[in-house]
Amino acid sequence: QANASDLKTFLSALRLAHQGTDAGVLPLSPLVPAKNSEVEKPKTKMIITSRRDYPLTKSFPYSLEHLQTSYCKLARVDTRVLCLKKLRKLDLSHNHIKQLPATLGDLVCLQELDLHDNHLESFSGALCCSSLQKSLQFLDLSQNRLRALPLEFCELRGLVTVKLDDNELVRLPCRVGQLSRLRFLSAARNKLPFLPSDFRRLSLENLDLFGNPFEQPNPLVPNIQLKIPLTLLECAARATINHRIPYGCHLLPSHLCEDLGVAKTCQCGSACLSSFIQITVTMNLHHVAHTVVLVDNMGGTDAPILCYFCSLHCYSQFLDRHLQSN
Repeated sequence: QANASDLKTFLSALRLAHQGTDAGVLPLSPLVPAKNSEVEKPKTKMIITSRRDYPLTKSFPYSLEHLQTSYCKLARVDTRVLCLKKLRKLDLSHNHIKQLPATLGDLVCLQELDLHDNHLESFSGALCCSSLQKSLQFLDLSQNRLRALPLEFCELRGLVTVKLDDNELVRLPCRVGQLSRLRFLSAARNKLPFLPSDFRRLSLENLDLFGNPFEQPNPLVPNIQLKIPLTLLECAARATINHRIPYGCHLLPSHLCEDLGVAKTCQCGSACLSSFIQITVTMNLHHVAHTVVLVDNMGGTDAPILCYFCSLHCYSQFLDRHLQSN
């Protein structure tokens, strides 16, 4: 992009100097600082909102920090995008993307990821175990085809805002309470029958669960999965968690580690693995969120939440309290 005449003069001087010509006779121009308008600054933001504007042959500038490619009918994530290591905000909304590559997790600076209005049927557990664990703060998966999120989703500990509206979710991750930084959660118009027990641990500013077919809680109709006497596996698992005994894949088979990672917690504070009593109880959503969008058209802010008991004794104690309060 240099001036052609100046460039020819410079190349001529360079050739003569290489041949040993005396510096005094070289055709050198005076040193003049370049104007700001003549210096091309690294491009940090690019917004593309139509298929015809999408670059097919040119590469994306490696300096990009914000990239939006919406309404481009993309069927997959462009591999050129995965090379933009400085990206902080990536907007791929309003496309036809069905699957996310695991290498998306290599974008170590990525803070905001918008996948609104695509054809996603799953969210990879590998992404949840990538560098996104620390960097990702905003995630929009609304208006897709998701039926569930992986257990590893709760490893994205940096999340502040999560949007899951207009999917087909039948459950939320059982360890959702681990998202201690989460402040804004919306999962409206899904197929949630109840909330996971760990939901109580959240501390939100805004919560929207409108339009889900929540079931009517009935503590008097329990789902009994108790095995009496307890199996050796159940006893060992309870002891490991209750006494906080360290474990890992270097000590136990990976499937046992996964089971221990999703163990239930009884009302008494003890753990249970596969032997438990499960019921649903009513929880006012204001216990976990400052602002709550009504869950139905009747003005309600209550929703059913799972509750577990490790023994018949714990369940009977709960029943006594429940019947007395009613």
